[in-house]
Amino acid sequence: MQFLDQCKIYLKSGDGGRGAASFRREKFIEFGGPDGGDGGKGGDIVFAAAANLNTLIDFRYRQHFRAPAGRPGAGRERTGANGDDLVLTVPVGTQIMDDENREVLA
Repeated sequence: MQFLDQCKIYLKSGDGGRGAASFRREKFIEFGGPDGGDGGKGGDIVFAAAANLNTLIDFRYRQHFRAPAGRPGAGRERTGANGDDLVLTVPVGTQIMDDENREVLA
């Protein structure tokens, strides 16, 4: 079994969904006004510690991770669905650092 104790990965949280530009149109309502919904929130990136892992070998072959984006809004003030969270499992005791300013995040 191979062992990897240090790795560099690239992460991007999910983009928010686009809002909808929509106007209320009904038969007996003369000036309906805007009724577009907001876009959904993008997905977050979460690290989960797992006691059964002891290496970071899973990150050797895939270094780029991106959380799903939120869905767009719709008419009638319907908000778009939120993006799912991306959960990455790491061994217990893993330190997560920001590479740009060398700050320990977790």
